Amino acid sequence: MSAPAAPAPARPGHLKVCGARTRADLDLLAATGPTLVGLWHGVPGGPADLTPERLADLAAAAIRQGLEPVLVTFLDDADHLARLARATGIRWIQLHAYQSPALVARLRAQLPYAVLVKVLHLARGRCLERAFTPAYERAGLDLFLLDTVTDDGRVGSTGTPLDPADVHALLPRLGIPFLLAGGLSPANRDTYRTVTDHPLYAGADIDTAARDRTGRLTREAVTALTRAWHPRPQETPA
Repeated sequence: MSAPAAPAPARPGHLKVCGARTRADLDLLAATGPTLVGLWHGVPGGPADLTPERLADLAAAAIRQGLEPVLVTFLDDADHLARLARATGIRWIQLHAYQSPALVARLRAQLPYAVLVKVLHLARGRCLERAFTPAYERAGLDLFLLDTVTDDGRVGSTGTPLDPADVHALLPRLGIPFLLAGGLSPANRDTYRTVTDHPLYAGADIDTAARDRTGRLTREAVTALTRAWHPRPQETPA
């Protein structure tokens, strides 16, 4: 009788820090442990919004540093996004507004190799895209990202935490992995322990807690986030 197969290793979770603006930001992230870096383009009025030229420069620098650049966008033009992805070498695209399943399908057709991420917005515990989650999955989506909508309608980088009970209420609807966002910090890591233990959990997406009061990424803040949310195998999360 042959020996039983060894269990498959657990899928490592990602840590994404969003809103890098400079090469110095990338140097900091490469030295402190995140695996993904969010680069904004097509986020009108966003403090980290990048021109196409700046996006290409930072994406190339991120790849050289061993970071995976993620295009974070409100745009809904599949042709433009596909051209941008090809020109910059970006493989991950995060649709952070209210883009449709049809857009996901068009991107999937043009970028079969891409990792497509769609944010699901939770407002007062209710997922605004709840009815459309199967359509996103059928369209070829790879990951959902769960994030908060504030009472005044702001989305993305709000620093507003999700209630774990609201997350758990949504999870039975999901058939693909998800990233968790929404006011995550080292201090509230244990609050989400049951969420991060879920088999579809794929990692954490953080912006506000990685910055100081002036909005700059800091080594101390990102190091603390890595220890809490993306520890090495021999480490215990804080």
